[in-house]
Amino acid sequence: MSTDDPGRAVPVAFEDRLAIATPEGVEVELTLAGVGSRFIAGGIDFAIQLCVIIALAVILKPGGSAGAAVFTSAVFGLIFFYDVLFEVLGGGRTPGKRWTGLRVVRSGGRPITLTRSALRNILRLIDILPGFYAVGMTVIFITPRNQRIGDLAAGTHVMRDRYGDRRGGGALPPLPEVDLGSAATWDVSAVSADDVAAVRAFLERRHTLQQESRSAIAAEFCSRLRPRVGGASEHMSNEHFLERLVAAKASRESR
Repeated sequence: MSTDDPGRAVPVAFEDRLAIATPEGVEVELTLAGVGSRFIAGGIDFAIQLCVIIALAVILKPGGSAGAAVFTSAVFGLIFFYDVLFEVLGGGRTPGKRWTGLRVVRSGGRPITLTRSALRNILRLIDILPGFYAVGMTVIFITPRNQRIGDLAAGTHVMRDRYGDRRGGGALPPLPEVDLGSAATWDVSAVSADDVAAVRAFLERRHTLQQESRSAIAAEFCSRLRPRVGGASEHMSNEHFLERLVAAKASRESR
């Protein structure tokens, strides 16, 4: 399936990929998660929640009516805030998604926000009907980008965070944790989300590039983006600048 839509689902090697064209002419591909992997991730998260609920029941049972009130409140909070808190604070990954290598992102591969995570998870009440996520799984099957109702409403996608490449090179390593340092004060408002998506795609795949090509691409990104960032040091290496740019932009969007 191939269209001229700047964000399109492209089946490649039995996987659906969302291709996103950026202003730099770089096409970023996100591998979309299917029903199977999402169901496994959901099952793991459900098992974790169930274990916590059982533990709370055992601990609070001696508390009588007061314990029952605390138990009810705790279970309500666990059910409605478990996914939201993990997705926002865990980079789009609940424990189940982390285990299965999945991540929730916004369109363009941008990090999910609190509002969008809350919306997609509130609508889980519809996706779960009439039982065993029948509505949600049906919608995932029939939508071109493997989205359930909550994803459609929130503008989110569930993507594979790791998978083997076609040459057998293994999984892509995650971006390293970056200490923002002085980058915390950078003005990155002139850098678009598409710019950041293109940079992130390069940083995730740079280890597969020859050193000459890797250096040239990093230099090209920096020549375009460094002038748009207020407060950035001219003496910082290209890749260190790009790492901190992505981290600084993500920290602004998560507020």
